[in-house]
Amino acid sequence: MGNTDYIEFFKQDRFAVSSGIRLTEVKPGYAKAELTIAENHLNAGNVAQGGALFTLADLAMAAAANANGRLAFSIQSDIRFLQSAFLGEKLYAEAQEILLRKTVCHYRVEIKKESGELIAVCDGICYRK
Repeated sequence: MGNTDYIEFFKQDRFAVSSGIRLTEVKPGYAKAELTIAENHLNAGNVAQGGALFTLADLAMAAAANANGRLAFSIQSDIRFLQSAFLGEKLYAEAQEILLRKTVCHYRVEIKKESGELIAVCDGICYRK
């Protein structure tokens, strides 16, 4: 599958799509996704809820892992929130492959604001079927 095929495939990720997340680039070992923070992404403190940021990172990681041609599922992920995101800000998640083996792979995802400021880092390991 090519870039547009994987983008179409992940439109079936109903949770990410309903959250407003959009994949913009996918190739083996790499993916980029974006999200503009809306009212429904805010927590009680009026900043982006951590789950919204994690979902953004998770979709980018899933696309990068699956673009290697084998179905891959996350088996462990952790995220570090470095600063807040606010209503109206556009965020980008970029997933890069760190390790690719027969049955496991490892990805690092950086979430940045449009200005390039790093706001979160996520590492994840996937199981490849």
